[in-house]
This record gives sequence, C-alpha cells and structure tokens, in this order.
Amino acid sequence: MTRALLLSASIAALALSAAPAMAAPAYVPGEVIVKPAGGGPAKTVPISGDKTVGEAIADLRESPDVDYAVPNYIARASDYTPNDPGFGLQWNLNSRRSGINMPEAWGLARRLGAPGGRGATVAVLDTGVAYQRYGPFRRAPDLRHFARGYDFVDDDRHPNDENGHGTHVSGTIAQTTGNRRGTAGIAYRARIMPVRVLNRYGEGETLAIARGIRYAARHGADVINLSLEFPQFVRPAEIPDVVSALAYARQRGVLVVAAAGNEGYPQVAFPARARYVLAVAATTNRGCQANYSNSGTLVDLSAPGGGVDAANSDTPYDAATCRPDSPGRSILQETFVRSIARFGLPRGYVGTSMAAPHVSGVAALVIASGRLGRNPSPDAVEHHLESTTRDIGLPGWDARYGWGLLDAAAALR
Repeated sequence: MTRALLLSASIAALALSAAPAMAAPAYVPGEVIVKPAGGGPAKTVPISGDKTVGEAIADLRESPDVDYAVPNYIARASDYTPNDPGFGLQWNLNSRRSGINMPEAWGLARRLGAPGGRGATVAVLDTGVAYQRYGPFRRAPDLRHFARGYDFVDDDRHPNDENGHGTHVSGTIAQTTGNRRGTAGIAYRARIMPVRVLNRYGEGETLAIARGIRYAARHGADVINLSLEFPQFVRPAEIPDVVSALAYARQRGVLVVAAAGNEGYPQVAFPARARYVLAVAATTNRGCQANYSNSGTLVDLSAPGGGVDAANSDTPYDAATCRPDSPGRSILQETFVRSIARFGLPRGYVGTSMAAPHVSGVAALVIASGRLGRNPSPDAVEHHLESTTRDIGLPGWDARYGWGLLDAAAALR
C-alpha cells in the first residue's frame, strides 16, 4: 500500500472532534491540517467518529506517513476598545446592532498599517473647528491633528468655531482616542482641515460654500464633509457655483459626503442631492430611520444621527425596530458648553449633520488603509462603503436607508 493510501486509511479511521463548548472556537471543528511525510502540501482533512481533535491528532502523529498534524486554528482581528471614559455612551460607535462596529474596525485599521486613519485628510466645511489657541479661542482638548484651513466667512486664515457644530462634527471624525479623556473618534489619527463656511448662527452663503469646496479640493483633502443643507426649494440652477465646485472636487479625486437633510421630506436636500455627492440619511439608537431624516431616491446609505424613531411600520424591519413613542439618544462628542472656551460632552446633538461625519471618518480609514489600493477614486470608495453596509429596511436598496447602515468593520475586512 502506498504512503498516500496509508494516510487516507489512517484519516478515515479517525473520530469526529468535539469542538470546545464556547461561542468562538479556537479552531475549526471536525477537521485537522495534515502534511504527508516525504513532501506534498498540507491539507485540511475532515475527521469522523467520536474522538476529540486532540485524540485524532495524537493518532495521526504516530503514523510514519505524517509529517505533522495540527488543529486548523482560527485567527481573528484584534478589536480595539478605547479607554476614553465616554466611549461607553457612544452607542453610535460601539453597538453592533445600531452602531457602526468601531472596535473591530480600529483593530483592522491597525493590522492594515494605518491606525486611526493615519495619513488621510478630511476637510470639515462647517462653522469652523476649535483647532487653535487664538485670541478668545481655545483648541478643543480632545482634537489633535490638523491641516491648514481657511475662514471663508471672515476671509482670514483662522477658521475658529463660534458655534460648536463644526467642532462636534470634527470630533466624530477624528477625536483623539485611547487617551483616557472624553470620547472616541472614528479616524482618530486623520487630519482635520477646518474650512469655515457657516457663521456663528450656523448659516452660510452660496459663494462661501463653493469657495470652501474648491479650497479643500486644491489643498489635499481626501474627503470633504458637508454637514449642511440648502432649503428644499433650491434647485441646481440656483446654486451653479456650488454645483460646479462639487464637480471640480470629484475631478480632483475627492470624495464628498453630505447630510441628506432634516425636514423629514421624501427628497434629499442640496448639496447631498447633487451628482458626485454621497448622501447620508440618519438612524437612531434602535437602528430605525430618524423622524427628521430626509429620504428618497438619492439616499446612498445611512449612519447614526440620533433622535427619535420615525413612525414606520410598513415593512417587517421597521415594524420590529421603530418605537416612535420612546425617547431617543443623541450623538456625544466634545464641543462647547456655555462659551467658546469651555468644552464638554453636551447632549442634544442629533441630525443628518451628525450622520454624515460617520461616513467621512470611515472613508478616511478605508483610504488610509490601502484597502482599495493607493489613491482610490471617489467612485471606488463610495461603492465600497455602499457594498459593505448592513442591509436594513427592505432587502437591497430602499428610499429610507439607501444600501443600508454603515459598517466600519465590514469596510476594512
């Protein structure tokens, strides 16, 4: 009998392994890896009977026809759970059901050589960012990495935040993580480019926004986050400078992410409605559409925005998920409390403005990781984020959730 036949006969006589009684076995049950003596590749081989994997391997190792026999061990991504004291309150990041599954994603980003999105730049076009000590302004204690920005409201090089909205958005994208302070951020080593296009009241003019988009595209942004919206009645012909700037950003290879809008309309607002923009709807801590979130044919995907569930019950998913009479939770990040020089974790921040930076942060992780190769196109990043969502709502794409709920870990696997 040949060695190959002897080896096959030995394996056929072996007993079935009993996997350890645990939720996540250390090795694949019911098989072993065997390498024949005298050459030939190692192969996984099924076993049958009533013995354990250990007993099966012991029998195999006694055979002169076996070079080695070992369990088929399972390696898993090393999840990273940050020590920031507020992380436990960030359902939007740490929940696998209604959040975006960040602990696994952080571990995967480290394994891919880009911990925290190191190397990516996200431009935040907003009310500014608390990024520097300048006059009465102070840098947010839990923000660290910045690229040079510009203030298109006051037309100077100091795009400091006078509202708090832009700092909160920036925290979701890149708040310092693992420093035993505050809360965590998605791409915590990415650089934030503060571009101020909204004033202290959260209002901004068309030309300032258009100039801000072009500035970010020219100065090295990989992603532009637009947590802002025009009124529903605004049409492309009425904001040609913004539409042109968005096309310019796309030509420069920049992914533009925008909030779908907060009026609860069945149509996405501009700039999210524009071509070349990834439109983000909002979900709650139960994974339901938020009651304020716009919907419609141009929704690309959803991300946590907080707030109260919409009164949806017309699909099996929504009927099982939505609780419109129950209170919702907000998105916690560091920003102003009481004055521009005092910082904390205020409650009450909800909206598609809060949903969009989740997508921008994950996009930064994907780009920095090389998961899609060097310098992936905006089309490639957008398609990848859509194809790795958790499908919620109706199967496939639907007008409430787009392609589904953002899943950071799936995007990096």
